Amino acid sequence: MKFTEFKYVRPDIDKFKADFLEALKSFDSAESLQGAQEALKKINAIRDNVDAMAKICRIRHTINTSDEFYLNEDKFLNGHRPLFKELSTLFYKSLYESKFKPELEKKYGKQLFNIAHCVLNTYNHSIDEDLVKESELSTEYRRLTSSGEVEFDGKKLSLSEMSPYLSSNDRDVRKRSQEARWKFFEDNSEQLDRIYEELVKLRHGMAIKLGYKNYIELTYANLQRTDYNWDDVKKFRDNVKEFIVPVVTEFKKKQQKRLGVDKMYYYDDGVFFKSGNPRPKDNIDTILKNSVTVYDDLSPETGEFFRFMYDNEMMDLPVKKDKAIGGYCTFIPTFNSPFIFSNFNGTEDDIKVLTHEAGHAFQAYCSQGFDMPEYRNPTMEACEIHSMSMEFLTWDRMDLYFGENADKFKYAHLTKSIDFIPYGVTVDEFQHFVFENPEATPKERKEKWLEIEKKYMPWKQYEDNPFLESGGFWQHQRHIYEKPFYYIDYCLAEICALQFWNKYNNSQIGQRKEVLNDYITLCKAGGSKSFLEL
Repeated sequence: MKFTEFKYVRPDIDKFKADFLEALKSFDSAESLQGAQEALKKINAIRDNVDAMAKICRIRHTINTSDEFYLNEDKFLNGHRPLFKELSTLFYKSLYESKFKPELEKKYGKQLFNIAHCVLNTYNHSIDEDLVKESELSTEYRRLTSSGEVEFDGKKLSLSEMSPYLSSNDRDVRKRSQEARWKFFEDNSEQLDRIYEELVKLRHGMAIKLGYKNYIELTYANLQRTDYNWDDVKKFRDNVKEFIVPVVTEFKKKQQKRLGVDKMYYYDDGVFFKSGNPRPKDNIDTILKNSVTVYDDLSPETGEFFRFMYDNEMMDLPVKKDKAIGGYCTFIPTFNSPFIFSNFNGTEDDIKVLTHEAGHAFQAYCSQGFDMPEYRNPTMEACEIHSMSMEFLTWDRMDLYFGENADKFKYAHLTKSIDFIPYGVTVDEFQHFVFENPEATPKERKEKWLEIEKKYMPWKQYEDNPFLESGGFWQHQRHIYEKPFYYIDYCLAEICALQFWNKYNNSQIGQRKEVLNDYITLCKAGGSKSFLEL
């Protein structure tokens, strides 16, 4: 069944609640392990049905944020977020306190109960209204950035459509396009500051209501980081400063020499060759057809997966007016299908994003058979291992996308992957500052951003761009608004992905199957273990 044929039906919330509570009552009153497991199956089916509708709604809303029907459906579902949280909490409480807990833990593993413990400590009724307001503010940020238009060279372009100009091999074009793009953020800076100010106060308030010192503690529990904490993350950031920042500094010197410029400015950062970055040689349709070959060549498992995605049109890739920015993958239960969302813009990032999201989708495809929905996806940082590793595991067939420029792509891709890590820890340390100091003003936040940025990215030069010189760069990063603290995950995962790259590329052709088997084994494990255990 193609995604366009998936039928969305607004969930009957009263029926959902009644059915859920009835199944939960059966679980609580079960007199045998078999009875408890039968009740669990009913609970999971009820959860999956509502989750499937929510996923379909969110995909169609992000494909066209101006579609009033799905905008209103998204608001409807967000308005019931407290109920979903409440029922989820009741379920985890029953699970955690079940008289069959030892037997259930033996069958499903301890990670399910680690997750239950985290959820039980991150919700009560006192934050119901806050959860609804948080969703509304996130939607407001998403709509603002997805509907934003930039005037450039006589055209009106969305922020996503600006990407090809930002990495032009003509330095004047990329400077003017960067200035035009950042002018949008400068013109909307008051609104962006207000949205973030409200989010910070709201999130800090939720943490206090739940008995936490600050939102950092609450969000680590929300993200189910059960085997490491913020002190471990600080050590990681310190290691990045000591070992990776000097490497990237050398990259930047070589990049400056290749570009033949006296000084590297922010609009030069993303361009690796004087002739310009390599770009895909074909249109989207051909890229997708070639991708079938890429995944067929990689392994039988990946070939089967991508043909499923291709044949059933489980991807929305072209950039379009009013389409949400960025890219993501999600899994739609009951239909047992991953879905890939992206904004192709004709740059090399199209291939990076496609292979990245395909890594997520392949893991979801591999893990769909788990009885417990919690195990279909691991925690965020483990999820990103699948995606970032897939970027590297497909290197052998980059010629299908870039032709004679495949090696240029690989060089840019590898250096950008390492270059990203200092930026990722900048985002993370900034968010730690924000929520350790929730009373800081928008101006103080921007000043702190500049200070942290200089620590991890000393090569950044903003020339005469007043908005960026004032510390506004972070306001384009949607994760900071919509998914707080979900960014260090990319850095942790990138280290693991680079290990896969190292093993795969330093193996003989005959031994590469062993590396792929390791990767597939990891994907099949889903979320059945914690990050460090995986």
